[in-house]
Amino acid sequence: MKKVSMGASDLTVSRIAWGCMRLSQDRQQALRSIHAALDAGITLVDHADVYQRGQAEATFSAVWTEAPHLRQQIVLQSKCGIRSAGDPGPDTPARYDHSYRHILDAVEGSLRRLKTEYLDILLLHRPDALVEPEEVARAFAELHAAGKVRWFGVSNHTPGQIRLLRRWVEQPLIANQLQLSLLHTNMIDEGIWMNRNDLPAPSRGEGTLDFCRLHDITVQAWSPLAGGQLGGRPSSMPNALLQGAATLVAEMAADKGVSPEAILIAWVLRHPAGTVPIIGTMNPQRIAATCRADEVELTREEWYRLYEAGRGVRVP
Repeated sequence: MKKVSMGASDLTVSRIAWGCMRLSQDRQQALRSIHAALDAGITLVDHADVYQRGQAEATFSAVWTEAPHLRQQIVLQSKCGIRSAGDPGPDTPARYDHSYRHILDAVEGSLRRLKTEYLDILLLHRPDALVEPEEVARAFAELHAAGKVRWFGVSNHTPGQIRLLRRWVEQPLIANQLQLSLLHTNMIDEGIWMNRNDLPAPSRGEGTLDFCRLHDITVQAWSPLAGGQLGGRPSSMPNALLQGAATLVAEMAADKGVSPEAILIAWVLRHPAGTVPIIGTMNPQRIAATCRADEVELTREEWYRLYEAGRGVRVP
């Protein structure tokens, strides 16, 4: 698989990443999924401390037992900041927490569960409305100095929120993990429908995609397969829109000899922002089929045909 640089870092990673949100707690089944991802050429593995309440990280660590050398080949990323309702007491609400103490505790927990001495990348999972950027900076500085986290980034953050963090954080923020797929194109729509009143749907891109490109922040796309909506999973979107987009994706896949999933990932890869899509399937065969997107080169015309199909309207 082709490799890309991760933001303003020294990390070179596979242009497709693998997310472990759904990693099976069955050790053997999990190992089959892990090795399928590695065999497909994936080197960037994405975790979060809330995935299966930490169990996904703990299960993943089983790979070191049989192949400890793989730690040097895998770029290990985790996220922190989401705290669930009921933690620590039954009346505690769900919230986001980017406090100094929580960031340190969360990283210690991830390191313990993953059975590793360091994370290659730590992302702040979702924006904390009560964030004190000085606390984030203090936590990042200590984690970096201790060798527990090599690089840092964010997830689901706007340009303004990133600017606020960068005012205090000394380390470069190298990634922003954001939702992007053929059915979720907000960051692209705002540029195409700029200065028009007939935007087909609300756009909340806020200049994020261009901001990240300008500041050497790699966009990591979560849910790049649109949650399976183009493959028949339940959706709130109009059936006619889904059917039209799914038909075009299937036709293009058949023409290129790949799976529909590969076409959807190739569409994300075709954008010049250098976005790294994070696939989340645990099925070994589907992992291999999806990663064939690395072989697909969409033309400008094919990209726009898919874009129009996903939006259900022609470009203005």
